[in-house]
Parts: sequence; structure tokens; C-alpha cells
Amino acid sequence: MRGDVIVAGAGPTGLALACGLRAAGIDVRVLDKTAGPAVTSRALGLQPRGVEVLDRLGALGDLPDRGLPIRSVTINVDGRELASFPVGQPTRLGGPRGLLMSQADIEGALRDRLTALGGDVEWGRGIQGVQPGPDSVTVRLDDGAVVDAAWVVGGDGAHSVVRKAMGVGFPGVPVVERFLLADVHADIDLQRGGATSWLRGDMALAAFPLPGDDLWRVMAPAPIGFGDEPAAEAIVDYLGARLADEADGTIRSVEWTSSFRIHRRLADTYRRGRILLAGDAAHIHSPLGGQGMNTGIGDAENLAWKLALVVSGRADQRLLDTYEAERRPIAKGVLETTSSVTEVVVGQGRASRLLRDRVAVPLMNQGWLQNLITERASQLRVSYRNGPLGAGSRRFLPGVRAGDRVADRTCTRFDGTTVRLYDALGPAWVLLGPEPLAETARNRLGDVAGLRGGRDALLVRPDGHLAWRGTEAAGLRAWLDRAIGVPAGILTR
Repeated sequence: MRGDVIVAGAGPTGLALACGLRAAGIDVRVLDKTAGPAVTSRALGLQPRGVEVLDRLGALGDLPDRGLPIRSVTINVDGRELASFPVGQPTRLGGPRGLLMSQADIEGALRDRLTALGGDVEWGRGIQGVQPGPDSVTVRLDDGAVVDAAWVVGGDGAHSVVRKAMGVGFPGVPVVERFLLADVHADIDLQRGGATSWLRGDMALAAFPLPGDDLWRVMAPAPIGFGDEPAAEAIVDYLGARLADEADGTIRSVEWTSSFRIHRRLADTYRRGRILLAGDAAHIHSPLGGQGMNTGIGDAENLAWKLALVVSGRADQRLLDTYEAERRPIAKGVLETTSSVTEVVVGQGRASRLLRDRVAVPLMNQGWLQNLITERASQLRVSYRNGPLGAGSRRFLPGVRAGDRVADRTCTRFDGTTVRLYDALGPAWVLLGPEPLAETARNRLGDVAGLRGGRDALLVRPDGHLAWRGTEAAGLRAWLDRAIGVPAGILTR
């Protein structure tokens, strides 16, 4: 029997997508080629938007208690502190603090949520190829098995088999030839509430605390001639020497090492027929700024509610085109920003280093720039206003507009009890306004929570963005016809 959705890859993106689909009642199979869950940290943690996404998915759990809050970033140049600014301070965007923690812990929380929703991960089941058809996709597995699904999503990383089978281009350029990193237990005389970096000529080093007994992530660009496949001992020796020189630190033991090239790549398209891409399968970029995993999780949440409507027969397939239209520009912006940050930090060339040390780094002490960096890194500024489901710039309205993020808040049900907006969202929609309008939305969308609102009713999408704003049922129905594309009562598989 054909399943609804196969998700390739049990990383944060694939797991978040599976949780969103299972919560909406969609049958999902998560396939991963590895033998079991990863135990190494890889990505460093959650930006504020990542925290919000896991919150709406019901997967946040006790992660805020286990992670380290990000409180500061300090930059030293030639042994002197030239910039230090607070991170995680309240801004006009609101939102939670970001968290420094292991990607393995984040994946564990998502797997727990998936299990609670009746799903699981099939380990040791890699995908060898996919063959699309008009009404389904045939998936060939490494073990020779052949399975069918209505839809396939490739969340299988930078070397995605699904993307290659689709024939989708993945153009890009290298940003840094070789980067070294290690998770180590070390004696470093630094506060464990933020990131510290040291810049000296063409050398750079950064240290990030991780939850655990004096556990740190230490990272640096490899020096020229270091080799393409350095041994773990060589990585630790180099990072340890740099740490001793810059911070008088000592590495006591090693949890994990890795080296990789930093590339900037963006898939030509996110969808071909019944096959879609998300996360690193669709975009990769520099790890500086901590945007990669969080961007992938954002892809997953955006795609989950749209695919759930299509699979359940409540929306036309063209709704899925809005996924790429909304998320690809976000990824493109992240690629450009992280590449620029990396080039500034690494300082490739004498002129570039002079600009970095005398202009760029000291400028980071300015409050306006600190706020801008904090807001951009948080991903709370993400808006789909200019996308196909957004309000665009044609119509001025004060306050939140269609496509904008709706901040969490305390709301009131019609029976007088209170509920957090984000507790009511995912997989449900929320209609802040009159109950008859909530019923109008419910007839088309299914699970819609009705909450008391103001003069203008707000229909909030499961991913926390405003879908529609207005006062009349006719206007809401017109938006549903335009955006969802299937008249009420007509359900197709």
C-alpha cells in the first residue's frame, strides 16, 4: 500500500518535517542510511526562531534547561579585546533566547516528539534512487527494497541522493578551503555564556561553550598546506597550540574532531513534481553565525503544513510552489550574509584584514549594529510579506501584515480561559477574531483554534506567520480560494 510521505534523512530538518506531518495526521516514513542516531554535536545550537519552531512542534521539552543561553560575543585582535557585545537581550521582536547545545540533543528531542506522535526512524535504510510518476514516487532502497509514496522529501544533507536523482543543480563556490573543529574538554579562563574569537593576521580561532564538564567547541581555518584529510591528532595539536597562544588554554581530552571545506551552494529548485528538498539538501553555507540547522528547521515547518493540506485533500498541489517561493529567498539571504561574515573574519588578503581589524571589528561596539546583528542572527525577522501568500508592498496597513511573523502572546478562548498562541498553533491554525470567522476557516482548513481578537481578525498559519487579516467572511473565503485552491467540500487524494 502506498504511503503518504517518505522523508529521507533523520537530521533536524527531516525530523522536524516528520513531526509536523504526523501531528497533522499524515502517514510518514523517515528513512536514514546511518545505523543509528548521531552522538556528536555538529551544529552548535538553536537561534531564537529555532526555539520557537520546536516550541510550536511540541518538541522543545527541557532543552532550555539543558542548553547554555547565548549572552555575549567577544572579538580579540592581535591579543587585544576590540569588540564585545551582549547577545540575547530583549529586542522589539520579542522571542526567546538562543541556546548553545549539541545538535545530538536537539535531534533527540525531535525523535522523542516523533515517537509520541506515533512515528519512528528506520535506521540503516538509505535511498539509492527515486523514480517520479504522475500520482506517486517509486523509491529504491540500498537493500534492494522498492517502496512507493505519494510524496518524497529529500532532507538527506549536502550530498543528497534525492537531489541528485531529481537532476537538480547545486551550484556554488568554496568560501574557505579547509576548516578545523573539535569538541574538547579544556581549561579556558572564559565565561561560559557566549562565543570568543581571536584574530591575528591570517589566523583565526573561536571557542564556544557547550553543556557539559568544561566542554568547548574550538574552530579555526586550517593553515596553508595543512592537507585535505588531516588526522584527528593533527587537528587537536593545531587547535591546542592556537588556544594556548591566544587564551592560555589547555585541552585535556577530546570528544570529536572534524574538518571540512566551507561551500556556498543553493539548489536550482526545491521541487520537481512530487519530490521536494529541504535543509542542507537545498542549501549549504558557512557555519559562522549558526544559521544552517535553524534554516533547515524553518524549511521543515513551512513545508509541513502545506504538504499536510495537500495530502489530506484540502489544498491544490500548487500550494507547494509557495514553499520554494517563501523559503529559497531566505536561504539565499543566509548564504550571502554568512559568506560575507566568513570572509571578514578569515581576512583573506592584507587589505581585507586591515579593513577587518581597524573598521569592521571596532564598529561592532556600536549599539545600532549590535541590534542589527542580533535581530538578523535570531531569524525572527523572517517575513514572507513579499511572497505569493503575503501582503506585498501594494497595501499599507499599520502593524502586522500577511506574511509577517506573529509573536507569541497570551490569548483568550471564547470560554474565558487563557492559552499561549504558540501552544494553540501547530498543526492547528489560529483565528484571532469572531467565532463565525473561525468556523469559516475550519470548513476549509480543518483544525483551526478560535481565540478572541481585536477589530481585525487575524488568521495565523501553523508556522506562526499571518495568513489573512480582515473583518468579513467573504474576504476570508476569497483568500482561501486564492491561496488554498480547492473549494470547500471537494477532497482529493
